[in-house]
Amino acid sequence: MSDDVAAAYVRYESPVRHPRGHYPGVFVLVNGLAREGKLTPEQERFRRANNDWYDAAYPTPSKVDPTVYDHDVTPGAVAWFKVSATHLIERVPGYLEILDAHGVECRVVRSSDPGRVVYEDEFQVVVVPHEGQA
Repeated sequence: MSDDVAAAYVRYESPVRHPRGHYPGVFVLVNGLAREGKLTPEQERFRRANNDWYDAAYPTPSKVDPTVYDHDVTPGAVAWFKVSATHLIERVPGYLEILDAHGVECRVVRSSDPGRVVYEDEFQVVVVPHEGQA
């Protein structure tokens, strides 16, 4: 997964693998902090308002195809924004600020070919990473 200048896709993820082998994305990381009760009231308001906005702004892949994140069907599947989805990407820095405030690392990864596409809409793809990329 190179930091390809001409990349078509971008992903914000932990540099630490999940026990299942993938790198959790920015939303999973912030939602995890919320589940653990670690967010300040202001951070929780931001998370809830922006999660609601994202839910309304683009399709949830697993609602379109319930198998898209099924570990047995699509092991290691993760979502990537299309770089053209700027209105979605421009809200990510607020999530990154929350992670930074809690000492949770998150990196940006860009790629023109992040894996085998198992779901696609106008804003995102969900892929099973190529062998050795998990």
